[in-house]
Amino acid sequence: MLFRASAKTVAAMALDGSLFLHLNEQFFHKLGHRAGTSEAQSWERSIPVLAAALNDAGLGDVEVLLEYALPLNSKRADAVLAGKHPATGEPSYVVVELKQWGQAEPDEEDPELCHIDAYARPVLNPIEQVRRYCQYVVNFNGAVAGHGHRVSGAAYLHNATEFGVSGLRTIEVDDQGQLFTEERRGEFLDYLRSKLSNKAPGAPMGDAFLSGEQVPSKQLMSVAAQEVREREQFVLLDEQQVAYRMVLNAVRKAKQADHKEVVIVTGGPGTGKSVIALSLLGELYRQGVPALHATGSQAFTKTMRKVAGSRKRDVQDLFKYFNSFMDAEKNSLDVLICDEAHRIRETSANRYTPAALRTGKAQVEELIDAARVPVFLLDQHQVVRPGEMGRVPEIQATAEKRGLACTVVPLDSQFRCGGSDAYLRWVVRLLGLESGGPVGWEPDDRMDLRIAESPEEMERFLDDCRAQGYGARISAGFCWKWSKEPKPGDPLPADVVIGDWARPWNLKGDRGLSGAPPSALWATDAAGFGQIGCVYTAQGFEYDWSGVIIGPDLVWRGDRWITDRTASKDPAFKKSTSDDDVDRLIRNTYKVLLTRGMVGTVVYSTDPETQAKLRELVGVQREVAVG
Repeated sequence: MLFRASAKTVAAMALDGSLFLHLNEQFFHKLGHRAGTSEAQSWERSIPVLAAALNDAGLGDVEVLLEYALPLNSKRADAVLAGKHPATGEPSYVVVELKQWGQAEPDEEDPELCHIDAYARPVLNPIEQVRRYCQYVVNFNGAVAGHGHRVSGAAYLHNATEFGVSGLRTIEVDDQGQLFTEERRGEFLDYLRSKLSNKAPGAPMGDAFLSGEQVPSKQLMSVAAQEVREREQFVLLDEQQVAYRMVLNAVRKAKQADHKEVVIVTGGPGTGKSVIALSLLGELYRQGVPALHATGSQAFTKTMRKVAGSRKRDVQDLFKYFNSFMDAEKNSLDVLICDEAHRIRETSANRYTPAALRTGKAQVEELIDAARVPVFLLDQHQVVRPGEMGRVPEIQATAEKRGLACTVVPLDSQFRCGGSDAYLRWVVRLLGLESGGPVGWEPDDRMDLRIAESPEEMERFLDDCRAQGYGARISAGFCWKWSKEPKPGDPLPADVVIGDWARPWNLKGDRGLSGAPPSALWATDAAGFGQIGCVYTAQGFEYDWSGVIIGPDLVWRGDRWITDRTASKDPAFKKSTSDDDVDRLIRNTYKVLLTRGMVGTVVYSTDPETQAKLRELVGVQREVAVG
């Protein structure tokens, strides 16, 4: 939240301009960068309109929470109004989305989506947008969990006429999804009076709302089985729901006509790509639509087969690999959901591929040909191995060559790392994946970032976190050789050696040994804490606390990062892999490792100069030995 005050105070501060100075300062402080021009202008044009409506309704003492950050998410609701319900006396909250739109047309095929002139792509109908915000708040804010009736929602399109937006009301309107225009301002005032009392100040209810304990986030693997077999477990927001609806609409068109369409969903770590993939698979499975989920990750696919397909073979068979479609008939599936699509390779052939299947056909072509609606979900900054080709331009070019429509839906909100956009921006700046160079970490109330002075200290801290009920893992850059797996009953070889501290890598194989889980289950089996994970077992997964050991393959010298390919023991790096590719892949590897944590991340570098730089950026007060 960027600011809170009574509606009377908000109106007065908007009038003298001090409100917008405060919002801009708080935005910079909490997110680490300046608000964009369009966002700042929207505050100046929309907030006074809302404040005026509240005061004209006689609700000047209602508490207004501006730019409320949704729990464990980087999305923000424009305003949450807090007060008492005039009839019941219970706490009452109204989520308000403010739109400057002059007009908007519902999508011809799906009224949950709509079109406005400012955007080339469809956006979520604001009625559905605010309804999903309400559902999300009820799910994750302990102040209203189990009391959904206390949360209402409305979109206020204060520049729109009824003629310009009336089509948006073709979807269901309910208590958590209402729409008002300036022409119906009187109805908006009546609506506010019906939800908020004019006889009690709203500040205490605002306190209760903001102090509500965050309900733990649903981690993907913990609800995978219910998501696929039973019902939707996640509330998709904004562009996530847009992507979801666009795929379902493409499926419907494919059934109604001889239609084929490619959908690409892009987004950074934690933006919900795999959540969308699983939501789609579950919905299509329950509808009986021929659909499969595929990845290039053995760990991810095997884990999905285990947790989502537990004791149900037909569900296990929904999860495939990218190289499973070499001899698939064209359009034999309605939908092929390619998750972690940045891991698509040049071809599917490997040393075990029969000669008859060594056609040289590109893997992306095989995947597109296999289904009427191929869906690719990817993050181009998570390419970590030579030969991985999953990038938007390559997929678009392949679709264009086949004369297929191709839609790209970018995701910008994120659910990992406590929903902290500031932390994700800090990581990409730290690693030089975004211009501007590393910046100091400004602690926020969403992500806990700490520095360990030794691997022993990191392990002790994470073990304490586990004792408090949190999940935790330690991962490292690929800078230590991997020993052969021991014979059953023998101890695991301690490959990752740093001074007197030594721990084994995660297992390579498909079976557990010496109390350690098989490779594919390292990130999800509690017994994985005893081994050090690598990027191939961590990618695609999440855990509460993440310990990351930066090895000698990435060191800070003077004013820049230096990658040392000789320090990497990754067998994927061949002599033919260029220095530029090695540099990019090593940086991407650490981006993956640094963005697995849901609650916090602890970092340690084996290199003294790099460790000093990290300490300078994060601050000595964030060392794990403190607090």
